[in-house]
Amino acid sequence: MATKKEFNVFMHELVPEHRVLSEKEKEELLNRYRIKISQLPQILVSDPAVVELGAKPGDVIEIKRKSPTAGVYYYYRLVVEG
Repeated sequence: MATKKEFNVFMHELVPEHRVLSEKEKEELLNRYRIKISQLPQILVSDPAVVELGAKPGDVIEIKRKSPTAGVYYYYRLVVEG
């Protein structure tokens, strides 16, 4: 019987770079934009990228995207239960 090969979602060229912010970085982000954590867009804990990172509910994910017009830009998601 063949074994199941695991697939790393970050190896795909269309998947942008993701990382979990530290608690200090999370606080700095909220202060910089003068927002509450509940105002961040959400991402499910079951999302393949979140699973690969090992993030848990309450973590904030930074996603780094490349743009032909803006260069590089970042956006943030709050990890939530599904």
